[in-house]
Amino acid sequence: MFIARCRTPLRSGLFTFSQKSVYIKRQQSQLVAQNSTSNDDYTEIPQYPPIHDLSFRPRKERESQNWHEEIMKVPTVEEKMIKINMPRYYGYKVVDLHDRCLPYNCLPALQHYTRTVFEKMSSKVSDEILENQVEIVRADIQDAIETACDCFRLKYPISSELDLIERDQLLSQTIVEQINRALINVLAADYQHLQEVEVDYNPRHEAFWAVGGIKPPRNIVKSKEGHKWQKEFAKDPVDRLMQYRGSPLLALRHRFQLAPWKEETEIENPKLAEKLPRYELDPVTLGFTKSYRHGTNTAGYWPSNLPGFGYLSYQSRAVMQIRPASYGADDFKDALHAQAIQSGFAWLLAQANYNGFNTYSELTYPMNSQTIVTNGRSWSFYEYQLNTLLTNSNQIDRNPKVNYCRGTEELNLYEAIDENGKIKGFNDLVLRHLIKFYTKIPNIQRSAAELQPYLNAQIKRIADYADDEKRDFLDKTYKYLASNRSRHLELPEIYLWEKIYKIDNKTRPLEARRRFFELNINPWRRTLDQHQKEYIPKVLRPEGPKSKKKWKPTYYP
Repeated sequence: MFIARCRTPLRSGLFTFSQKSVYIKRQQSQLVAQNSTSNDDYTEIPQYPPIHDLSFRPRKERESQNWHEEIMKVPTVEEKMIKINMPRYYGYKVVDLHDRCLPYNCLPALQHYTRTVFEKMSSKVSDEILENQVEIVRADIQDAIETACDCFRLKYPISSELDLIERDQLLSQTIVEQINRALINVLAADYQHLQEVEVDYNPRHEAFWAVGGIKPPRNIVKSKEGHKWQKEFAKDPVDRLMQYRGSPLLALRHRFQLAPWKEETEIENPKLAEKLPRYELDPVTLGFTKSYRHGTNTAGYWPSNLPGFGYLSYQSRAVMQIRPASYGADDFKDALHAQAIQSGFAWLLAQANYNGFNTYSELTYPMNSQTIVTNGRSWSFYEYQLNTLLTNSNQIDRNPKVNYCRGTEELNLYEAIDENGKIKGFNDLVLRHLIKFYTKIPNIQRSAAELQPYLNAQIKRIADYADDEKRDFLDKTYKYLASNRSRHLELPEIYLWEKIYKIDNKTRPLEARRRFFELNINPWRRTLDQHQKEYIPKVLRPEGPKSKKKWKPTYYP
């Protein structure tokens, strides 16, 4: 009931109020228009709301785009990573990429996954300055290699008992550390940036990204074909989530970036992007494995640690010791290139993530790194330039940008070590490449707004939050995700007898339905925030022991 008040005029010209009961239906109610003098409500050109296509594919694309924009608006680096992992409590189903698994003919597939164009780099290096430095450094490098080999013999006198990969890994680790120490000691006097580099030994490099344009597996095709309205979408390409995990022998990083070696006109090249190798089959067909993990991006240090730009990394090629000879010499070379591509892309992607970019937020400037793949005796030199991160869904076809990698052929630093521990057949060409990599000066400096456009201007890391409770919660959540430890409660399991007597054969109709599959609950769809909150004891409650706020708040993005 709506009670209206109306004014009744009197003889004296005054008004008095009288109440009358007036019944107005909700359907007949109207909003009284108010006079507005603001000109903000009027425009010279009519502005109409956008007309959206409500069919299935465009609707799904808009949902994905909205989620990508939500990730982009998250203020800090760690919260962006938490936001990406929010849909899965037990982790995503990812394709495992690492240096110990390089299947036969994997180069085209990894070029597709990383959107990389490979170019050959000349092995010959000629420069007067380099020649003078080679003369100065040669003796120190030879002494470093001989010292490393002697140390290895003393530490492992019976090296034949070691596994082939383990032996090669240990020897190359010792040689690389000694060579790095010798080069920095000799060249640091003339090159200031070598005094500022941070050296990481066996750092943890991880990268997470999505790749589109892959044919769906058979079970998804059959599932969609079983529904009439999804039959036409049954063979649409799907995204595959990639998780790289690696640990280089040694990595150097600096506070400034290396200069790009590709021009802006070469970064955006639609014709070249169309000619990129495509591997549309499931990665399992090549020999890659799958697992359930949280997506992690780790560049060998925490996001708040500086310096934050990769300069040079040494990758071990120990896995080549057990590569079958039947694969051929050409595939052996391609495997080295593939290892350099995936390690260079993953390291730069993790660094880009620390600046606010990810697989759903495009990179706004190029990033460069240098990679050496070696076992101490054989060396391959590579340079990688990261120009784009968008490889998901339709971006695999629409994105005009490509990444570049260039590398040399395999070169031997020395022929052999004789019985007296002396080097035979030292190769100055490899030393020239080493000096060239170490003397390249990182000189690219960017403003904070250009360097981190998708991060908050004041709060870029969770350490910048003034609220202690929020900072501690986000720090624990991020580091728990980065550790990839298993949950305290294991994933629910369907036991074999349940599969036989409850799912395949309905033989227990009177039994109470309490199991998750009987209640139509998919445990893999559980989100990151679906858990019991932490209890606050009465003594510790900020509003007193009688406060009803007995659960700690959560601060998920």
